[in-house]
Amino acid sequence: MMWPNFFLQEQERMAGLRGRVGGKRRPALTDAQEGKIKLAFFVAIVGVTLTVLAVGTEFWVELNTYKQNHSTMCEAAHFGLWKFCSKKLWVEDVEVERATCGPAELPGEANCSYFKFFSTGENARIFQRTTKKELNIAAAVISLLSITLMVMGSLCITMALSKGVEFLLKPASCFFLISGIMVLISLEVFRHSVRWLIDSDQSMPLEYEYSWSVACAVAAGAVLIFGGGCFILLSLPGLPKKLWQCCIRSTATSSA
Repeated sequence: MMWPNFFLQEQERMAGLRGRVGGKRRPALTDAQEGKIKLAFFVAIVGVTLTVLAVGTEFWVELNTYKQNHSTMCEAAHFGLWKFCSKKLWVEDVEVERATCGPAELPGEANCSYFKFFSTGENARIFQRTTKKELNIAAAVISLLSITLMVMGSLCITMALSKGVEFLLKPASCFFLISGIMVLISLEVFRHSVRWLIDSDQSMPLEYEYSWSVACAVAAGAVLIFGGGCFILLSLPGLPKKLWQCCIRSTATSSA
């Protein structure tokens, strides 16, 4: 019985030493703190999911030609960061009061391909218009970098929850904040690429509209920024109380 007791005491002693950092015992997360972190992490995961959904789809913008008289088919197209799809739609499926062909979600003959500028460096041509490959590549690269930051932030939160430490919340908040900003920057760069495409040729009348993938990306950027802000507040537990006290003091001073 002596040896098992000895090893048990030794394990407890080593566990106590590992729990000390700089001579002080490392504070563990309380149930309330862990619950708040999990809730904020859920918000961030929603932003990550929306970003992956938006980046992986090709419904960022739709290009619609005008319907021709006595024609049974019309042409439409839609593309995202990586892929372009042209479609031939039946005019009878398009709403009568609609002057242009579309929407692109209607059933029809589709031809999809990845942009050549990722492999050969050539600009793509869409309805006699030429893309600006530098802008398209920049938007795609920024979106990938933002996803990388999201993964790093998720790893920090996972380690913070598993190890019971708070200091990983600060880098996680920075990762999520920057990733949300980068998603919005990617949207802005993509918007400029669309404007370049539309203005590159005016010989063929064309209308364009942003589709649901852009809405997902906008929501993802806002959610990620909000989630990063939540992690900042959780990493500084005294900050909300201090802000509240400052507001009370300023209100009392102004009323006096």
